[in-house]
Amino acid sequence: MEHKGPYFPPPYEPLPDDVKFYYDGEHIKLSLGTEEVASFYAKMLDHDYTSKDIFNKNFFEDWRKEMTSEERKIIKDLSKCNFKEMHAYFTMKAEERRNWTKEQKQELKKENEKILEEYGYCLMDGHKQRVGNFKIEPPGLFRGRGDHPKQGKLKKRTMPEDVIINIGQGAKIPEPPEGHKWQKVIHDNKVSWLACWVENIQGSYKYVMLNPTSRLKGEKDWQKYETARKLKDCVQKIREDYEEDWKSKEMRLRQRGVALYFIDKLALRAGHEKDDDTADTVGCCSLRFEHIKLHDEWEDKEHVVEFDFLGKDSVRYWNFVPVEKKVFKNLKLFKKGKQDGDDLFDRLSTTSLNKYLSDLMDGLTAKVFRTYNASMTLQDQLGKLTEPEDNVNAKVLSYNRANRAVAILCNHQRSVPKTFDKSMSNLQNKIADKKKAIKDIKKEVKELKIQVKESKDDKTRKQLEKKKGQAQRLEDQLFKLEVTATDKEENKEIALGTSKLNYLDPRISVAWCKKHEVPVEKVYNKTQREKFAWALDMAEKDFVF
Repeated sequence: MEHKGPYFPPPYEPLPDDVKFYYDGEHIKLSLGTEEVASFYAKMLDHDYTSKDIFNKNFFEDWRKEMTSEERKIIKDLSKCNFKEMHAYFTMKAEERRNWTKEQKQELKKENEKILEEYGYCLMDGHKQRVGNFKIEPPGLFRGRGDHPKQGKLKKRTMPEDVIINIGQGAKIPEPPEGHKWQKVIHDNKVSWLACWVENIQGSYKYVMLNPTSRLKGEKDWQKYETARKLKDCVQKIREDYEEDWKSKEMRLRQRGVALYFIDKLALRAGHEKDDDTADTVGCCSLRFEHIKLHDEWEDKEHVVEFDFLGKDSVRYWNFVPVEKKVFKNLKLFKKGKQDGDDLFDRLSTTSLNKYLSDLMDGLTAKVFRTYNASMTLQDQLGKLTEPEDNVNAKVLSYNRANRAVAILCNHQRSVPKTFDKSMSNLQNKIADKKKAIKDIKKEVKELKIQVKESKDDKTRKQLEKKKGQAQRLEDQLFKLEVTATDKEENKEIALGTSKLNYLDPRISVAWCKKHEVPVEKVYNKTQREKFAWALDMAEKDFVF
């Protein structure tokens, strides 16, 4: 393995002298490090984050750590800080970039291509392979998702001294930026990362990996989905076993059986132990007493479990689920004598659950159930929703609806985009304009029909046929716009990309495209087609997951 190491973001550029920061009405010239961190906050002044107390508290605490002792003596209250000139400056610079000339954009493109050529490829076993995330993330303020307790904290600049380089034995060591050195250089051919470092917010490792389009990544993807397909052959036996466990005399087996039922039926993540200072997110095995409520009846259903907890990335999982009567009774038993803060599954851990699963099937973990159920749901929904006689746009809408069912199963939520209302309004205006154009042209067609009937003139007949063709094209365009609007509205709070890229066997989508004569470009963009090149070559239209 040979590569150039990661690409570091450029150093901070100081603000012009006429862009000033004020504290309590007085101009203060900030030191370079303090100004840089202030600029992160100034860029976000018009964002919802800067209205949150926890974001502001975390930012101010971390910002003061970067100040000089003199600055700390003066700047003691965030509410007295005035970042407005800085914000206006960054807004102006962003507007300038949006209005760049074609030549300026071309110049930037050339610079990025040069960086890609130098840092974006490696040599693996003598073959040139694309590197994935070779650019180190620039410093900024941590946002997180949902109500993350660390939002607003400073994401510090990663330095070469933080980075461990992994290259092949005997390969040329990449040059660190001038004046710096790597933390360490290793030669480990048992891992697939090229460089790594620890980020300061969560204390987690960040890796430079091979691009998803690389041969190694493609093979891993294929293996992942093949493992999930293998589960199909034994899932019925596993389900019978965990249903038997619901009646076991051993509490740990009952808990394992109920947890597996949730992981299987609701695609819950298994969950894992975390440090106390991280967000209070949980998975199935780490559910606590307060995360579920039991309703003997809810609306028109019996034995309903109400889940309410923060899942991965602090995204709330709130769901009312009717369950089997034995599961419901067991949950009452698990909750008995417990209170808020107590583990629901106190005799179970993710480790012991995955050990049990690996004994049932080679490579089986709780995550494989998520991949299996997501892929099976997509395949099932595509079969139910796709109408063979529909045109391509209607079929793509059906595909997105099938994908949405998976995203809902996996709880892949997102915030409604800030630009949603504006873009939706623009779309509705286009629809209105198109309807008016259709109305006008239909009127012309009607008049031409009368003329043809009266005169039987060839020229008028040709005009009529031409107008009919135009009317049909407008009808098709209107249909496409209306489908887009429906799709946009239905998916405004659902993230379709996560499941499509990580949990759905791409061969299902490719086979569906081939069977229903939908261009694969309608389902996967260029980058996704490169990632799933193996599936494009492999999947026939009769592929079954």
